[in-house]
Amino acid sequence: MSGRRGGPVVGVEPSRLRPRDVLRVAGSGLRARPLRAVLSALGIAVGIAAMVAVVGISASSREQVNQQLDALGTNLLTVAPGTTLRGETATLPPSSVEMVARIAPVTSVSATGAVPDAAVYRTDAIDPAQTNGLAVLAARPDLLGTVGGTVSDGRWLDDALGSFPAVVLGSTAAERLGVTRTDGSVAVWLGGSWFTVVGVLDPVPLAPELDSSALVGWSVAASLLDFDGSPTMLYERSEEAQVDAVRSVLPATVNPENPEEVTVSRPSDALAAQAATDETLTTLLLALGGVALLVGGIGVANTMVIAVLERRSEIGLRRALGATRAHVRRQFLGESVLLAALGGVGGALLGGAVTAVFAASRGWPPALPSWVLVGAAGATIVVGALAGAYPAARAARMSPTAALTTG
Repeated sequence: MSGRRGGPVVGVEPSRLRPRDVLRVAGSGLRARPLRAVLSALGIAVGIAAMVAVVGISASSREQVNQQLDALGTNLLTVAPGTTLRGETATLPPSSVEMVARIAPVTSVSATGAVPDAAVYRTDAIDPAQTNGLAVLAARPDLLGTVGGTVSDGRWLDDALGSFPAVVLGSTAAERLGVTRTDGSVAVWLGGSWFTVVGVLDPVPLAPELDSSALVGWSVAASLLDFDGSPTMLYERSEEAQVDAVRSVLPATVNPENPEEVTVSRPSDALAAQAATDETLTTLLLALGGVALLVGGIGVANTMVIAVLERRSEIGLRRALGATRAHVRRQFLGESVLLAALGGVGGALLGGAVTAVFAASRGWPPALPSWVLVGAAGATIVVGALAGAYPAARAARMSPTAALTTG
């Protein structure tokens, strides 16, 4: 390098800017303008919080569905009448329940039957056309155990109670009728007779049609409501490993003459489809979160460009004191990455908090994958590096003289 003439050559150690020095210098640059730093980081934080919250809420919803399926089981099949070749609604034989019960892997089977021309009202003074969308169903005593339903208040229909004018309301039906008591003091007008409300059900996830129904005993429906005894929905449970095998023989078992007029479905598939729909929605919302993150990155780039213009005298002074172009580049690039990282960490914490609060409000188990937080941090670092690349290069290209002159 240089030394005194005639003396030993004294090497000048090139200046170094270690990573911790870069972090310290970048931090001091942000602390000098705290309001601008906070507003810029807020743009990144909003995008990250949106992405984390969307993934967290979706994961919590799926976890809720999985726990629900584990509790309810996936071995419930439903059998309903389809349509005839002439397009008319088919019927199931009255003996179909007994026939299904003869299938070896079947562990339980029950049924409901729609009662035609019957509706339920709070009083007999209500206009018959105002049915509130409530159905009247004849129910077998073993229905509740087969579908996995529970009684919220009161009792269920047993063999004895099912022969009297007593009714159990689904959760939605009770709400629409305004029934809250099941102590025998409340009666509803059902099919031209008064039926005493003896119970109210909890929501039945695998048989949601029961929620908006008034359920009466099989025998009283036949004696008072002209019910013909033909089931309109069969509920069947079998061993988990034999569900597909049972499903394949159900149509021919229920209606040997016309198996094509029988429809078999699996209610748990509907819940799984719901989870898949949530996943699709999550992908869409993640894309929107990515857009918000891009906007935040543009905001950081704009902030850094303005910072370079405002701090030309600082850049010139640092260059005059020995800072190299690489030092200046690292300084501004470090500020950009640090700014984005602050926004990313804040956004991740905010998104996690939103997920926890939302899951608690819905009674879901909070489930936020760890890869989401790691991915959020990585995304912010990449966005910060990309956003700061141009301003840092622009600052590094300034000559000390020009920077001091124009600063």
